[in-house]
Amino acid sequence: MNTRIVLDTNVFISALLGPQGASREILRRCLTRRYLPLMGTALFLEYESVLARDHLFANCRLSSDEREALFDAFLSVCQWQSVYYMWRPNLSDEADNHVVELAVAGQAGIIVTKNTKDFARAELHFSGLRILPPETLIEETSQDGDANDSLTR
Repeated sequence: MNTRIVLDTNVFISALLGPQGASREILRRCLTRRYLPLMGTALFLEYESVLARDHLFANCRLSSDEREALFDAFLSVCQWQSVYYMWRPNLSDEADNHVVELAVAGQAGIIVTKNTKDFARAELHFSGLRILPPETLIEETSQDGDANDSLTR
């Protein structure tokens, strides 16, 4: 089975901006269905908002149309997940709470983010939900071929 993840916006944007690296590999693995990314309304709106900030992409090799096409391709492999209950883990950045709620609602075992410290300070913790940077997820799933029960649902 595919590893169910929530891909934080910062990882997707990093994949667009960097020529190589872990974020780009995570995106590639999503597009090839090795990981099953979850998407919800709040995360979708956040992605759209950030992608509309042209100044962030001044040094990006991809044009606006190419970024939009890549986002559409990413969305095509995402599983849409409705969030019916708001857990409010009270993260230091209130705008990140929806990421945890999406992961819990969709039974994802992993949130992939470059801001692991922000998520570590939550007041409400969920057993089985791990917060990992892209590099760690790649290392773990490369070593065990996605067979680790704690990573796969």
